[in-house]
Amino acid sequence: MSRKKIILFALLIAFIAIQFVRPARNYSGQASLDNIGRVFTVPKKVDAILKSSCYDCHSNNTRYPWYAEIQPSGWWLAYHIKKGKSELNFDEFGAYSRRRQNSKMKSIENSIKDGTMPLPSYLWIHKNAKLTKEDKSLLLNWVKKTRDSLSLKH
Repeated sequence: MSRKKIILFALLIAFIAIQFVRPARNYSGQASLDNIGRVFTVPKKVDAILKSSCYDCHSNNTRYPWYAEIQPSGWWLAYHIKKGKSELNFDEFGAYSRRRQNSKMKSIENSIKDGTMPLPSYLWIHKNAKLTKEDKSLLLNWVKKTRDSLSLKH
């Protein structure tokens, strides 16, 4: 067997072996008591936008694409979800302090305005997650109302 074939065979064995090392799934299957929709008013259109554009990385319930079954892409997704949830988790929003809720709302507003969310790498595959002008306007109005309600609670 030539050296090239041995290397290819070893790579194939390594690829097959890593398929058995799977990250934990981000799926609770339950509605959280601290979900943002239970703490603040979230209009249906805004909720639909959040679910299609944000919840995969910023909630406890991810809709996994087919390539999540293939490693190392599943590991890459798990890393992004973990990082996204550490920044903002809509299922735990009610457990945040008022100050942190206000800070996260400001971050959401800034991310919408500067176009940094959803991430461009997410939009490569999830074309329906791209925010239209109308989506951005709805979200920004909702963020403003939510921030106003937060300031009234102090």
